[in-house]
Amino acid sequence: MCTPYVVDEMTKKKIAAWSAERHKASTSPFGKDDEIGMLNLIDAASRAAILSRADAGKVFDLAVDHFVGMPAWIAAGDPGYQIWMTHTPGGEQVDDVMGIGKEANELISYSGDAVSMYTHCGTHIDTLNHFGYRSELFNHFAAHDHLGSRHWKIAGAEKHPPMIARGVLLDVAGGLGLDELPPSHGIGPDDLMACLKHQKTELRPGDVVLVRTGRMRAWPDHAAYVTNAPGLNRAGAEFLAKAGAVTIAGDNLALEHSPSSDPENWLPVHTYLLVEAGVPIMEMVDMEEIAAEKLYEFCFFGACIKLRGATGAPMRPLAMPLKP
Repeated sequence: MCTPYVVDEMTKKKIAAWSAERHKASTSPFGKDDEIGMLNLIDAASRAAILSRADAGKVFDLAVDHFVGMPAWIAAGDPGYQIWMTHTPGGEQVDDVMGIGKEANELISYSGDAVSMYTHCGTHIDTLNHFGYRSELFNHFAAHDHLGSRHWKIAGAEKHPPMIARGVLLDVAGGLGLDELPPSHGIGPDDLMACLKHQKTELRPGDVVLVRTGRMRAWPDHAAYVTNAPGLNRAGAEFLAKAGAVTIAGDNLALEHSPSSDPENWLPVHTYLLVEAGVPIMEMVDMEEIAAEKLYEFCFFGACIKLRGATGAPMRPLAMPLKP
């Protein structure tokens, strides 16, 4: 029988979840200027340890493609992903925007494009400034002190270090013999402990934890992927945060199950992890290939785009198997 996790008393002092209070912003155990929360548990020693075990012979790509019409969070009126050409070979011959003449434009075929999207489109990170309680973020950064006209001045995506850490896949659906969990199923501690036991996997402080519901099998059907998704509930999120997870990822749109079962809070897992526990979130992570391989432990690498002040940013997470 596996032990779900063991956290000693000294380590508990470094994990904000152990001192969190419901619906209150927590103080960071890493000091008053901390903007990255539990990512501080990743250090030179932990990076070196997992890299020394990584087998680069096969690399699993956990990101989805960006394309027009992709499933995205648009329920609050945010824009989906758009791409358009800004230069085409034929258009340059007509417009000659560079002023280089007809012959040069016929010889040199110039293509260029631009994109527009909500920063939470596709596989991405949610930063600690994404949600707060009563206009206060994790570590008590208040909107009236740190929110400018364009973006937050603290805790943005540019502050996120590249994540090189032990990764753990919790294939909750697979552990139950299911392709996908039932609609709106809330994954709680019992589900997670059963999964850990089934996989003979343990959690350790500093882990990046990936929770598979199977909802990615509905991708890219927007309605099937977005509506009534299974995912973590608050109790399940507390279980993982107290284990010392530095980031928690889901294969669904919003990590947590929908709709919310909390009459007070329409996103209880987001607010708990980001504001109380200081744990960043990853969403729309494609875990199907590593689940098929039963790759439950791996070297995780992920780095987001450094969008200054942004509440989220696209990223391309990778998983590398560990050497025997």
